[in-house]
Amino acid sequence: MNAKWMIAGAGVLAVAGGLPWVVGYVTEQQWQQATAEVNSAQPFLRMETDNYDRGILGARFTGSINLTNPETGESQQFSYRADVTHGVTGSLMDFEPEGGWSSGGTDWFSGEEPRLTLETRLWGTAVIELEAPQMSVTDASTGETVASSGGLARIEISDSGSQADALMVWPALTLSGPDLDIRVSDFHLEQTMTHLSGEVWTGSGEVMVDSVAVTPVAEAPVRLEEISIRSSSEPVSDGERLDSRMAFEVARVATADETYGPQRLVFELSGLDVAAWSGLTESLSSLQALALNQASGGPQQFEQQMNAMQEVNTALRDLAAAGFSVGFPELTVTTPEGVVEGSASISHPELTADKKGEMLMVMQKLTGEMDLSLPVALAEEYPEFRLQLAPLIKQGLLVQQDDRLVLDASMRDLMLEVNGVEIPLPPLL
Repeated sequence: MNAKWMIAGAGVLAVAGGLPWVVGYVTEQQWQQATAEVNSAQPFLRMETDNYDRGILGARFTGSINLTNPETGESQQFSYRADVTHGVTGSLMDFEPEGGWSSGGTDWFSGEEPRLTLETRLWGTAVIELEAPQMSVTDASTGETVASSGGLARIEISDSGSQADALMVWPALTLSGPDLDIRVSDFHLEQTMTHLSGEVWTGSGEVMVDSVAVTPVAEAPVRLEEISIRSSSEPVSDGERLDSRMAFEVARVATADETYGPQRLVFELSGLDVAAWSGLTESLSSLQALALNQASGGPQQFEQQMNAMQEVNTALRDLAAAGFSVGFPELTVTTPEGVVEGSASISHPELTADKKGEMLMVMQKLTGEMDLSLPVALAEEYPEFRLQLAPLIKQGLLVQQDDRLVLDASMRDLMLEVNGVEIPLPPLL
């Protein structure tokens, strides 16, 4: 009996001893697959892996990240090295830039360095985490200094990449210069995302900032307090449609003399066709990739660009024909002179297959509503703002009602009507 248990125990130890090798093999495959997916998903960031040296209990490899500016096509490369530790159920990757975290022989972190890790599991879960200590960086040429209290950034990816949860906590960040000081206090971000279809993700998130203080040398300081951005998107109609909402709010704006608020802006999108939206984003990505990858001109490049533009136009028509509504149902800007209020929305009806075939342009069926109201005292207080409003008032686009300036507009049949004034719209889309 004891011999049987000894044999069984030896077998368990043998399996346990071999598990790190299996974990290391799977980890390497997961890393190669993840980098390939990142490179194929977009043209602006490319990851390369070199010299992946895998052992039983660990591995080491080097690599680089290439970032491309979409406007100029210029690229910048960052090299890194990673140490990997293999466990029984997963691995821990510890990343560090080649040459260290600081630059130019300086010590940005006063001896304690950041730590960037990636923890993976065999069943497809991964956790990316950055722990940053207190930091201070000064540009000798400009006199600008960036200082940070340190913080934490964390992303957990699960369900084979279809679910992601992000957390970021940063107590303080300061940018100081000869002409301006900016201080951000208590930054907090939480975001949950779930892959729906194609390029479409749903979820909810919240960004909270206790305060942002801007102190110019030659002007009065301004402080924004209790800043929040709350967003949510959810599938409807069995995942075929998408509703989305984002609310931006600043509780108070404080100057040296007074405090006023709140400021609030709400964005809403409803009834967006998921398949059509995914097609539009994919066609736009293809157009951007074509612009980056083809440096020389010629008939072939021109033909490819025209085909890509045609794909974008087709996707845009498909999106509009499916029907949607988008706008700003709430705008509130509080000033010492009074409150600015407004709303705006644009919608397109869903078309039948026959109507879609007859569709010549997107704008033909677009309808919209907009209203805006602001205090006359606001225009009277600021001469530059009054000069900007003067042409609108003269043309009847802003009408005074008591102590308010009012705009009431509607759009349909390629015609914009503002306070009774009709303005033909050019067929841009």
